[in-house]
Parts: sequence; structure tokens; C-alpha cells
Amino acid sequence: MQVIEQILTAKVASAIRQLYGQDCTPEQIQLQKTRREFEGDITLVVFPLLIMSRKSPDVTAVDIGGYLQDNCKEIVRFTVFKGFLNLVVADNYYVNYLNFAGSKGKSYGKKRKKHIPETVVVEYSSPNTNKPLHLGHIRNNLLGFSVSNILKARGYNVIRTNLVNDRGIHICKSMLAWQKWGKGETPKSSKIKGDHLVGKYYVLFDNEFKKQVSELIAGGSTQEEAEKKAPLIVEAQEMLRNWEAGDKDVRKLWRKMNKWVYKGFAVTYQRLGIYFDSTYYESKTWIEGKKSVLKGEASHIFDRQLDSSIWVNLENVGLDNKLLLRSDGTSVYITQDIGTAKIRQKKYLFDKMVYVVGNEQNYHFKVLAHVLESLGFSAFKSLHHLSYGMVELPEGKMKSREGKVVDADELMDEMIDTAREMSKELGKLEGLNESEKDDIFRIIGLGALKYFMLKVDPVKNMLFNPRESIDFNGNTGPFLQYTYTRIRSVFRKAIELKISIPDKSPENIILNDKEKNLLKLIHEFPMVVRDAGETFNPSLIANFIYELVKEFNQFYHDYSILKEENPEIRKFRLVLSQVVSGIVKNGMELLGIEMPERM
Repeated sequence: MQVIEQILTAKVASAIRQLYGQDCTPEQIQLQKTRREFEGDITLVVFPLLIMSRKSPDVTAVDIGGYLQDNCKEIVRFTVFKGFLNLVVADNYYVNYLNFAGSKGKSYGKKRKKHIPETVVVEYSSPNTNKPLHLGHIRNNLLGFSVSNILKARGYNVIRTNLVNDRGIHICKSMLAWQKWGKGETPKSSKIKGDHLVGKYYVLFDNEFKKQVSELIAGGSTQEEAEKKAPLIVEAQEMLRNWEAGDKDVRKLWRKMNKWVYKGFAVTYQRLGIYFDSTYYESKTWIEGKKSVLKGEASHIFDRQLDSSIWVNLENVGLDNKLLLRSDGTSVYITQDIGTAKIRQKKYLFDKMVYVVGNEQNYHFKVLAHVLESLGFSAFKSLHHLSYGMVELPEGKMKSREGKVVDADELMDEMIDTAREMSKELGKLEGLNESEKDDIFRIIGLGALKYFMLKVDPVKNMLFNPRESIDFNGNTGPFLQYTYTRIRSVFRKAIELKISIPDKSPENIILNDKEKNLLKLIHEFPMVVRDAGETFNPSLIANFIYELVKEFNQFYHDYSILKEENPEIRKFRLVLSQVVSGIVKNGMELLGIEMPERM
């Protein structure tokens, strides 16, 4: 169905030709939502058209408004205010559009795949195997998963990937601490989840390292000298060199501890409801990266220093010098990224690569894009860093090394427990068995967590408050879920009353303001999904669904659905409610949020 914006763009162009004998471009026809304080649904900004009319803004607006009212059946009247033409769209246009949206079902808002869809690779999660996933990882995973859902809804071929940082000095710190003080402890013997157990030794290393640094400083060393000379860090660096050299014992310990972590991660991912199409490991990609760096050095793209370290000079593009290989030949983060990029490009031949990584890595990805381009990886001209803000707590930032983090598993448990308490207070789950109730508590708790994370624009830092996120009122996941279940209860009641649910609405319905506001929001949904995909911003969908739900609740409060005496209006309102509930469910699913049928 042709939407009103398309219809008006064509009709306004015809008006300019008929009235002024001029042709205008689509870019000159600027349409926007009419502000609430004015009558109208869509506003035409007249100012770009004055060069063709050679008249005042108000006279031009009256000319075009009159033409549209006479020649466009979708426009019933208009008003003019200071060069803005406010157009009132006919009720039957919106009712017909409602039937169109209803006929699309679950596919409404989604775009059909192109004949040969573009491939987009989205990398998210990217955890280190020296600690469990925490609150910051949750935002990363939810953003990456939701963006992937949205891009898929936009018709792209989406590849969801994870890059596990399973090697490096940080991994060696956990390994060394376990080797020194672990006494053979395992997840089974300690009954501790594997990623949590390894994280425990990462924190232990940091505590002991700080003690050694303090002792060295007390002995006369500077802070910098002490941090370099501390025996623990020296041993960890030696362990890393041995790992890269393929030392049998070091590799055996590394495989054992990483295996514990992978099992722990898998449980957390499953609970979060996210997945990946492919997983890469830096332990397997760093070699390709090192080869590319050495090849770049041989081709004089990169520079070898006197200490044998290899750097890239990016001063000509406004950046700095960047280390690519250390003097001892060991790799750094960017080395692994180069290797992973090379492997991915060869496998997927993608059109766009999206990295979901926090904003503290902004500089890193600017460098990476230039390095990859200099190495001839042309696809990385389309590299996009989805740079998101940090998640902070009321008491400040999290610190993994000090163990001052909000653990992902514990947080999910807390959210589900809070949902259980608040749902019991509402007392609306009578008749369900304990298993059914537990599933609803899970859906509510995790829905609250996910929505709270995704309703904030990714570029912004955010303050996470668990209790606030699970409130059943306001802009929260449970409020949206509750409204959805309210609508579903209408249809359960209709079945009890033997009222049939129509497939489409009667067309000649005169709309009240609440109904028309809902229909205008329904009309917007595909454009919101489009904009969310183009900007990699799930918060656009989250906040749109909130506005839709608020509007529906006002309508529900003021007007009857099943008790409406006029059968034609009742049919219309049932179709309206059905489409609204479908959009709420579809929109929340794009965010990775499940919807309960009861609450």
C-alpha cells in the first residue's frame, strides 16, 4: 500500500507544476508530523517552494492546500500557520491502512529481502576469558543482538559473530594466580561456575600484584618502575611468551581454564536469550594478524623500530603512531583484530562490518579502519564502530580487576526475584502452576533488564537502577508487557462471550481523537524500524513502543471495546487492538524481549 507521505510527495509535485509551471525535486518537499498544538496530521514546510511560487509563505501554503483538498482524496481540509501547511488526512485512509497492517501480521514493519541481500557482519560480546560477564557485557550483548534483529528485519543477510579474547597478558594473570594458589581447585570441586572461578583468580592476581608494587615503592622504586619490576607481572609476561612459543604445559593449563570459562559463558548467553552464528578466538586469529603486520613491514607500510617493535604512523590522517607488534614479537589487541578481519572478509565477502564495542575504544577503531585499508582490505571502508556509552551504578564505575562489578548471572537472578515479589503483590496469576509462574517471572525480570538497557540511546552513558527498571509503571519493560497482556485478555474475554474476532475493520468508520492517534502511530512503525536500522539505534523502537502503549492505555481507559453497542465500531476496535498488540510484540521481539500472555 502506498503510504501518505509517498502520495503527498507526488501530489505536491503536481501542484507545483499546475500552479506555478515549475518542477521541484523530492528533497524540496519536506513533510513532518504536525505539532500537537495544531490541527492536522502531516505538515508541509512551504519555505523551500517559495523560489517556484514567488509568493509569500502563507499565500503559497493556501494555494497548495487548496489544490490538495481538490485533487487528493486523502486530504479533507487544511490550515496554514506562518508558512506551514497543516493537512488533515481522511479517516478512511487510516482505517484502510489499519487493514493493510493487519493483513501483514508478523511481517508488518519488516522489509522483504532484496534479490541478493547485502551481508552485514555484526560482532558483539567479545569477552575476555579471565572473568565472568558483567553488567557492561550485558549492554554490549543486548545492543548487538537487537541491532542484528533489526537489520535482519530490514532485509539484510546478517551474520552474528563473537570474538573471544582468550589469550594475552590478562589471561596469563588468571592462569598464574591459579597455578600459584589454586591447589587444584575446579568448578566441580568448588561448585563455582567456571567463569566465576577463573575471575576469582584474576582478582587475586591484582590484589597480590598491588602488594608487591607497594613493597617496591617502599623500597625506593617509582610507581612506574614498581609496576614493571613486580615479580608477578614479570612471571605473567614470561608465561605469555611461553604461550606464544607453544610451551606444552602452559598451553595445557590455558586450555583447561578456558574450557571452564566457555561452559560458564554458554549458560549466561542462553539465559540472556542471545546467540551467535560464528565464534572466533584470538588464539587462532593472532597468527594471521602477525603475518599481515610482518608483510606490511616488508612492504614499508609499517615501520620497525630499533628495539624490533613494529609501528604504524598515522599522523597524515590526524592520528598518532600505533604499536602493532611488541619488541619481543608478541602481539597486541590490534594485531588480533587485523587477523580476525582478514579471516572474516575471506569467508563472508560482507558489505558492512559492525563492531559493537564501548566508546573507550573509539580511537582504536579509527586506527583499525586505516590499518586495514592500508593493507588492502577494501571492505573495511564500510567498517562501522557502534560506539556505546558506559553503564554506571549509583555508586560509580565498575572495576573488574578489583572485583567491583555487577555480575551478569547474579543480576539476572536479582531481576527475576524482584519480578516474583512484585507480581505476587499484584496477585493476578491465580490458576497457574508454579512452573508457569516461574516462566512468567523470568520473562518479566529479563524483559525489565533488557528494556532498561535498550531504551537509552547507545551513544549515551547510562545509570542502571534494578528496582527502577522493574517498576510496573512508566517507561519500563514490565509496563509494556502488562499492556500487552491487557490486550490479550480482551481477546480471551471475547472468546468467552462468543464474540468473533474480525480479520479486517469496516472501512467507513468515523474516528475519535484517541483512535486516530493510535492509527497514526501504527502508520509510523515501519519508518521507526527503518530509522533504527540505519542508525543502529534500538532505543528508537523501544521508545516508540512506549508511546504506542501509553496511547493505547488512554484509549482503553476512555472507550469500550467489547461493550461497544455499535457492532461496526466494535469490529474496528477489535482489529485496532489486535494490530497494536502485534506491533508491541514484534517491536519487543526486535529488542530480544519475550512477551507473556498473562501477568
